[in-house]
Amino acid sequence: METNFVLVFTTAEAFKAEIAKEILDDNDIKCVVMNQQDSVIPSIGEIEIYVHENDLELALDILKKLKN
Repeated sequence: METNFVLVFTTAEAFKAEIAKEILDDNDIKCVVMNQQDSVIPSIGEIEIYVHENDLELALDILKKLKN
């Protein structure tokens, strides 16, 4: 992974990760999605989304409603 990227969002639900990625893309925030879920038992593990540290505050503000 590129340096200076920080975790901004985690979820066990793939659809929420996809929504978060689309929202960030729509706001011109580059993100990296890492699926840490088990391939056999998807309920084990989470999907993590990382953004550059310079975009952290904006990304957190944009995604705060999705976390609820």
